[in-house]
Amino acid sequence: MQLLFLGLSAFLVGFSGAMMPGPLLTATIGEAMRRGWLAGPLIALGHAILEIAVLLLVVWGLGRYLEERLVIGILGLVGGAVLLWMGWGMMRGAVQAVDRMNGMMASTKVDVRGPIRVGILTSLSNPYFTLWWATIGLNYAATALQQGTLGLGAFYIGHISADFVWYTFVSVAVASGRRWCSPVIQKWIIILCGLLLILLGLWFFRAGILVWL
Repeated sequence: MQLLFLGLSAFLVGFSGAMMPGPLLTATIGEAMRRGWLAGPLIALGHAILEIAVLLLVVWGLGRYLEERLVIGILGLVGGAVLLWMGWGMMRGAVQAVDRMNGMMASTKVDVRGPIRVGILTSLSNPYFTLWWATIGLNYAATALQQGTLGLGAFYIGHISADFVWYTFVSVAVASGRRWCSPVIQKWIIILCGLLLILLGLWFFRAGILVWL
């Protein structure tokens, strides 16, 4: 019963976080416009791969270092730069992406590495992702460890399940709706998503600089 409660509470907390607007949601919308509904679960998979690595590092004692001002500043600068790069790439490739979606260019195969890589990079470039793990995630992990390895597993499964449910829902909704969008509207939606990533990147970059002042 305790494991079930731990998993359900992790799901609810994770779901509330997943639904908040941010780089991962923006990237999911953009990738779903380009690649279809599979973009959501694949991005969530990339996010989950990174999260299990961060969870292990936090459990092994890294958590206390993630709250240092120096670390937060570096994460803001590096994360902002990565989001700027990703946003610019999304905007620059909008026309080619729309052409692919409408069958005017290559292939019916989905390169799964693309969305998985986006899930990892978008999460890694968000300093608030790391800060969440250093605070809320650290406390959850400590509570889960009281139930042993099974407790930690229940927490992790509950947490990532929220991401898979939400981002799959978003990508299915976006991919279904794109049939009703003209290529011009599709192009501008992708450009808007890229612009939002750039704005978020600038915000994180600014936050990283302010830490040093």
